[in-house]
Amino acid sequence: MLAMAPSLAPSIYLRIVVMTGKHSLHDIEEAEKKPLLQRLGWLVLIWVGSVGALFIVASLMRMFMNAAGLTTH
Repeated sequence: MLAMAPSLAPSIYLRIVVMTGKHSLHDIEEAEKKPLLQRLGWLVLIWVGSVGALFIVASLMRMFMNAAGLTTH
């Protein structure tokens, strides 16, 4: 069973544990202390990765549609 933080209601504490994977407020505070540039770097990296993956999927779909004779012009 999870040890409950004394200052948080059980449902809020469980949401924090489930959503972040962190088991205490100390872990969350430590994560927030990381440099802003590092946190923004991860944000940009994840965004670029997701946009890149979307570009690859869209390009493959367009290639298959062109191969099937479906064109826009």
